[in-house]
Amino acid sequence: MTTPQLTLVSHHLCPYVQRAAIALGEKAVRFERINIDLARKPDWFLAISPLGKTPVLKVGDRAIFESAVILEYLEETQANKLHPADPLTRAEHRAWIEFSSAVLNDIWGFYVAPDAATFEAKARSLADKFLQIERRLGDGPHFDGPHFSLVDAAFGPVFRYFDVFDRIGDFGVLAGKPKVSAWRKVLGLRPSIKAAVGDDYEARLWSFLEARQSHLSRLMANA
Repeated sequence: MTTPQLTLVSHHLCPYVQRAAIALGEKAVRFERINIDLARKPDWFLAISPLGKTPVLKVGDRAIFESAVILEYLEETQANKLHPADPLTRAEHRAWIEFSSAVLNDIWGFYVAPDAATFEAKARSLADKFLQIERRLGDGPHFDGPHFSLVDAAFGPVFRYFDVFDRIGDFGVLAGKPKVSAWRKVLGLRPSIKAAVGDDYEARLWSFLEARQSHLSRLMANA
């Protein structure tokens, strides 16, 4: 039986694309990657992505959209399982992956906040979410012990934002959270997470943030 060609339709900065790329890397699956401009979405992309979002995974001539669905498909079809075997633990991990999406939503609110008051509120919301994570983490080095999981894949792109935020200022989001800080460091060294973005990722993100005309953009002028 011939294995269908896998093509990951991507955007250079999309954290949800990174989740899929990390899972593919952990599973040592060969795939092609195509980056598109979300500001000028090509017709062929809109035909396979009803929501107009990345990622999309093309499996031969069929397409799967939404990162959570792509991760589950890869779990069902590829070796090197990243979900735990126990059904209850697996459900818990799925819940924390959804939590990571809530964190990404707060990160978006943080970098587009138009004024200092909104910016500080978003920073507090992020700090509260990471405090919940701090309370959940065990002895590490990963989310749930020694084995890398899809929760780790979901949070790798989250921490990547802070590599750039830290160049702008200390906003206290991760302060006083030693387990989160240790986890961030471990994920930052993971080859699959490093390879999920291009070498120019930080420069692209910096330019993207500068262009938001937000409170953070104004802080960047002095960084």
